[in-house]
Amino acid sequence: MRDDRSGEFGSGASALRAIAVDEDQPMSGRADAALWERVKTRLRTELGEDVFSSWFARVEFESADGASVNLSVPTRFLKSWIQAHYIEKLLGLWSVEVESLRRVELVVRGAVRARAPAKVEKPQAAAPAAPAPTFIPAASAAPVVTAAAAPARADLDGDGSPVDPRFTFDTFCEGGANRVAYAAARAVAETPAGRPTPYNPLYLHAGVGRGKTHLLHAVAQAARRADPSRKVVYLTAEHFMFRFVAALKNQSAIAFKENLREIDLLLIDDLQFLQGKSVQQEFCHMLNALIDGARQVVVAADRPAAELETLDERVRSRLRGGVAFEIAPPDLDLRREILKSRYQIAQSQNPGVEVPETVIEYVAQSVVSNGRDLEGALNRLVAQWQFTNQPVTMNSAEITLRDLVGAAEPRRVKIEDIQKVVSRHYNVSKADLLSSRRTRTIVRPRQIAMYLSKTLTPRSLPEIGRRFGGRDHTTVLHAVRKVEEMMQGDQHLAEEIELLKRMIDE
Repeated sequence: MRDDRSGEFGSGASALRAIAVDEDQPMSGRADAALWERVKTRLRTELGEDVFSSWFARVEFESADGASVNLSVPTRFLKSWIQAHYIEKLLGLWSVEVESLRRVELVVRGAVRARAPAKVEKPQAAAPAAPAPTFIPAASAAPVVTAAAAPARADLDGDGSPVDPRFTFDTFCEGGANRVAYAAARAVAETPAGRPTPYNPLYLHAGVGRGKTHLLHAVAQAARRADPSRKVVYLTAEHFMFRFVAALKNQSAIAFKENLREIDLLLIDDLQFLQGKSVQQEFCHMLNALIDGARQVVVAADRPAAELETLDERVRSRLRGGVAFEIAPPDLDLRREILKSRYQIAQSQNPGVEVPETVIEYVAQSVVSNGRDLEGALNRLVAQWQFTNQPVTMNSAEITLRDLVGAAEPRRVKIEDIQKVVSRHYNVSKADLLSSRRTRTIVRPRQIAMYLSKTLTPRSLPEIGRRFGGRDHTTVLHAVRKVEEMMQGDQHLAEEIELLKRMIDE
């Protein structure tokens, strides 16, 4: 029951009943957010950061009553995938919070929020029709296009994901961090169809905002311009999964496979999100058919193929058989070039905007993580000039960009690094950590290594278990909880683990 004086709620089913003022009123306020946050925390723990980010990062709470919860997702594909693979998991976790819960429903966000109840009124006397409103865009805004005149999205023969016309080789800023990847991408785009290249498959990997997607879009557009008859398809991993599942439902899987295997140049983006055994098997068959048939494949992901642990081993092996290039973080010269290019575009779109060279240099020196953050920093400064009608100064720039300054991408820790450091520190071999030996001198370092793997990497519990001799995820969870309990009562152990973290980060 709710106490009106304190504003506090109970837990479980009573919490849900207290949140709703009327029988049909949805959950709202802090309480529903707290319940959903607890469910998401359990999802992240049980599924791992990779799976959670792929499928649940964009799920939002809508409403609930005592028997059901309504969640929304942005696409029909995401709804179908979660219903097919995770609906029982969601129901189980929600039931822990609300015992009376019997159903979890998923809706597509755009559809449910567009249904505003229309207010029916009595007809009035006819009045002269008002003229249609005229929209005058601001000088910096894109031209307004009516729905009837909106051009179709460019999707390369209707088979792929949309390609952004702004992402071309001409607008890509080349530098020491990306020069080799850029050269390989150009070579692929300029090689005629049917002629093999030494870069097949070409695998590009890098952290967020370093230009992987830009290069793939540039390859797609350049290849089409060079040979309009060439069948070029750009697909995100999510789009590939959507098309595959739709083909299975429509009983058109054979036509789907034949269509994909006729592609001359296939570009796959965000491969780390490819999920599902049957989907990965079909992707592997398609990859083999295209490469064996001298068709070009370009793949991009956020880490090396060997580290995509959720990906089928056969797919990783085929990708490792090609050529892989990493796009490194932009160095100072490249950051200056990116800012110079984007500043010229900003000036063409916003006549009169002026950002002093000293401020541009400050941004180049201070925002070091990736190109996307550099663009965001410049956009903030331009917006500051637009909205305040005040010149951009060093002081105002420091205030505007304080959350971006020095926001370097953290070093990616590998489980192998953790095993190596723990083995050396406790004078045990890596083989001992992975073995089934149960002596105290082995068990404690093994549990600490599992705990560090869970806290320092985004790997899921099952993935960590596989890397520690094929152990079950419950064993890893037990080890994590055991170490947490020991640290609370043993200050020496807590300090020792902090020392291990520093050694791993070095």
